Amino acid sequence: MKQLAMKCFAMSRASIALLLVLTAFAVPAAAQKSKDKAKSQPVDDSQAIADLPKTDSQAIDQTVGEALGYWQIGDVDSLHKYYADDVVVVSGFWEPPIIGWSNYVKAYEEQRSHVTGGRMERSNTLIKVSGNSAWATYQFVYVVMFEDRVAQFRGHTTLILNKQGDRWVIVLNHSSIVDSTTPNQAAPVPPAQPAPPGQP
Repeated sequence: MKQLAMKCFAMSRASIALLLVLTAFAVPAAAQKSKDKAKSQPVDDSQAIADLPKTDSQAIDQTVGEALGYWQIGDVDSLHKYYADDVVVVSGFWEPPIIGWSNYVKAYEEQRSHVTGGRMERSNTLIKVSGNSAWATYQFVYVVMFEDRVAQFRGHTTLILNKQGDRWVIVLNHSSIVDSTTPNQAAPVPPAQPAPPGQP
């Protein structure tokens, strides 16, 4: 019986030692597993990506896109940060150029009072940068409601931009309309259609 007790005691000591050894390895393994799990969780890189420096071409493309967005929703205050105070705007219609931001805003607001639901689509954008000057050109399709009729304009826009500090501003906005359509051509397009950042 004494031998049996000794064997059981020896086995239990061996079991305790084995349990201690396994526990010693299990804790770091569990910590490592937890660490690996944390590593595999998706990380939100959006802020890090936004903080990456942009090339001038990327910054200009963003400028044009944001300016078009503010132009479409009628936010003149936000739109102004993309235009030089002495901007020259040439619309796609037979009319004199608009010179200066304040004159452009008057023409723009007059146009908006006659139309609703305008949507501008930009495509085939090409940008060329030379130092602190650049140009961007693209095609557009502009669809708008005018006197309860849908009007559509297709054309080209060329913008000349200058770098002022760390941002690009539009100093010349020239649009050319290739064609326009309205149902039965019943409603004439209102005069003094100021161009958005490169639109009619």
